[in-house]
Amino acid sequence: MEQRTVRQITDSRVLAALAHPLRRRLMDVLKVYGPCTVGMLADRTDQAPANVSHHLKVLAAADLLVEAPELARDRRERWWRLRDRGVRWSNSDFGDDPAARVVADAASSLNLERHAELVRAWHAAPDEAHAAWGEGPFSTDKWLHLTPDELAELSREVIALFARWADRPAPEDGQRREPVFVFAHGVPGRP
Repeated sequence: MEQRTVRQITDSRVLAALAHPLRRRLMDVLKVYGPCTVGMLADRTDQAPANVSHHLKVLAAADLLVEAPELARDRRERWWRLRDRGVRWSNSDFGDDPAARVVADAASSLNLERHAELVRAWHAAPDEAHAAWGEGPFSTDKWLHLTPDELAELSREVIALFARWADRPAPEDGQRREPVFVFAHGVPGRP
């Protein structure tokens, strides 16, 4: 299997395609479950197939998704997969163009909302779900005193740690592994 890369986005039109809650969610579903049909994506997002199809076309036009025709059983069935393993962007890449910066800020805000939404959903889950996961779910925060270079180094270390866990082959030990969302932000701030 080819090792796809994490794509650095520098085109505000691509970010604009990402800056929609359902499209962000569709990207997540494809990241977690791999290639899917419109019907599978509609089931996993509780959306109408026509709505999902529209948003897939927007993501494909932005070159974020590609068709996977080798998975189709006939000419009517269309499968979709992520073009890249992941995407990232830096708002600083859009600082010279005020309109592009607005798009980058909106995409970053939507991304943060999605992160918080997933954590809120976990906290609202029934007690049985919490009991099943024991002490695994966690939250941590720290105030650090860092230079910009030290923050960049910490960023690289955290991203590498997440990548190591995300890219590891799942052990064949008969245990069921569920999707687990992990995120971290390191930003300058005032207490």
